[in-house]
Amino acid sequence: KNNMKKFITNIVAVSCLVLASQQFSAQKVVMNREVETQNDGKMLLGNQFKEQFLKAPYADWYVKEHDEYAIDQKAIGELRKAKLTSYSLVVFMGTWCEDSHRDFPRLMKILEELKYPDNKLTIIAVNRKKESPTGDEVRYNIQKVPTIIVEKYGKEIGRIIEMPTSGYIERDLVNILKKDDSSVIKEIF
Repeated sequence: KNNMKKFITNIVAVSCLVLASQQFSAQKVVMNREVETQNDGKMLLGNQFKEQFLKAPYADWYVKEHDEYAIDQKAIGELRKAKLTSYSLVVFMGTWCEDSHRDFPRLMKILEELKYPDNKLTIIAVNRKKESPTGDEVRYNIQKVPTIIVEKYGKEIGRIIEMPTSGYIERDLVNILKKDDSSVIKEIF
């Protein structure tokens, strides 16, 4: 019996260590980094919380596009059925980039509509060379921004590059989820 107790204590100790080291590595990511550039003025760089975009000067383009965008409710219904909330999203964008000014606020409005969990969303702002402090753009092979990547269990299911093919981010997301083997959408259509 004592051996069993020791064994369990050791397992608990080891798993606590593993968790602690994971948390430690996760904390190295600097959030909401902002830089001053010569040509573009203030620019966000690296991992961001979505609240950053409600601050000046980003709010100038963010709020208007966000508030004026009319969501395709049919596509939203399909995203609900397909449980978009069970997927992770990685978004590369540039606060200097007009396509990002258009599509990033729209994406945020779509995600708010779906009550998408913030902890499943990674927002990475890049500079004009498409670089970020963490170098994630290399791992994801980012050529253009915005790029919206849909992942399940760390595996990429699909991406929207620069502009949604259908003209609507929410419709493109539906099409990406349709391709996923574990998706429910196929049964609906």
